[in-house]
Amino acid sequence: MHTSWLLLIASLPTTGATARMRLWRSIKALGCAPLRDGTYLLPDLNDHASALTELADLTNREGGTACLVNVTPRSKADEESFIAMFDRSEDYAEISAHLVQARKGLASLSANEIAKTVKRMRKEIDAVKRIDFFTTSAALDVQAAWSDFEEAANAVLSPDEPHSEVRAIALLDRRHYQGRTWATRRHLWADRVASAWLILRFIDRDAKFLWLDSPLDCPSYALGFDFDAASFTHVGDKVTFEVLVESFGLEDDLGLTKLASLIHGLDVGDTSTPETLGFEAILSGTRSRLKDDDQFLKEMGVVLDSLHIHYSKESAS
Repeated sequence: MHTSWLLLIASLPTTGATARMRLWRSIKALGCAPLRDGTYLLPDLNDHASALTELADLTNREGGTACLVNVTPRSKADEESFIAMFDRSEDYAEISAHLVQARKGLASLSANEIAKTVKRMRKEIDAVKRIDFFTTSAALDVQAAWSDFEEAANAVLSPDEPHSEVRAIALLDRRHYQGRTWATRRHLWADRVASAWLILRFIDRDAKFLWLDSPLDCPSYALGFDFDAASFTHVGDKVTFEVLVESFGLEDDLGLTKLASLIHGLDVGDTSTPETLGFEAILSGTRSRLKDDDQFLKEMGVVLDSLHIHYSKESAS
């Protein structure tokens, strides 16, 4: 491995407490390794050079002195010692311990408290991953711990959430699915409301819906979706919306394909993109206002219509 390295040498007047704190926070956020007071090492990756240049310029404007230099290790041993400074194993071990502890207390928390805990733990992991420039097995260990924690949280929040089936997805003829009754669990959320919208707009425009207290309440004549043993549910790594898209041959609609990616992220808890966070906020706000699932579907249907149009135009450009 041959990595280029950057060294920021910066000092500020002792009277500039605010500027010193701002500089320190920026250095910490970038993941720099302090060699001694005022000297910070960082691999020359991503946009690190421009970020450190900005910090050097800021320091000089604040009345301090700073410069950024390139550093080249003289030997393999020197480079290994540099890399060792960025070992995040202890950070990951601390997060894993937090996950284990948090998992033990899930059953005693409210849904709102669990959601806050999930977001907090995800934020902790993401913060370390952003500055983990030389990934080791510790990152894989914390990912496994996170998966266990997330599964446990989902089990408490959504005890009827479907388990993924392992099977092929057959191509179906929409003509045989007209004017049908479709059923899913009440209190719709991302995958279920998007799937219901997809059914109405692209599969069965005369569909009627049943919102079930329990999957066991699904009548034999209804087409169930998004619960275990339903006609349409999770298959492999696909959520129900994606399964419906593939089942009815809708993959050529690029707007739906992009929308499927958004719904997938929300359903598996990946809110790393700004648009996913924005859509989650709309879902949450609408859900808080509208307790009736028919009203919720109607209002979220307008949002999904708009997103589909936006994604379709974006794909065509």
